[in-house]
Amino acid sequence: MRGSLLCSCIFLALVGLAKEAPAQSRWETYSDAAGTRVEFPADVFSRESGRPEIGTGKRFTTADGSAQLSIYTLPNSRGQSPAGYLKANMKGPRSALNYDRVARNFFAVSTNRRDTVLYRRCNFSVNRGGTMHCIDLAYPQSEKRVWDSTVTRISRSLRPLYS
Repeated sequence: MRGSLLCSCIFLALVGLAKEAPAQSRWETYSDAAGTRVEFPADVFSRESGRPEIGTGKRFTTADGSAQLSIYTLPNSRGQSPAGYLKANMKGPRSALNYDRVARNFFAVSTNRRDTVLYRRCNFSVNRGGTMHCIDLAYPQSEKRVWDSTVTRISRSLRPLYS
């Protein structure tokens, strides 16, 4: 009896998570004239909502407005490396980040602000003085586990079409 009650509770918890999970049935590829290419779940980010806060590109939101995806490009006219760009442009200490990965040709960082997870990844074109191809995601911190696989897939798919 006790074991079946435990199984029922676990099942109900999983069903609850499944209801919150973003549907991922229709992935599309966004690309632009600057050479940015990224896959995203178009049935989750179903509404175009104008331009991103920075750069040139598009912003998408979920139907209920609880999550946003911005896809954009920025000029790297100073030819900064990912580490150099973060050092010059990040407000606050990097120790405040929940996730901080910097490589030769990209950075990915994440932090929480006002119950929202903010995630940014920028890939740098190979040529110096090139373009930065970026995504910003914002979603409820309470749904972090539900969003993890979606964020990972979007982030890993980000590519410049050419260097």
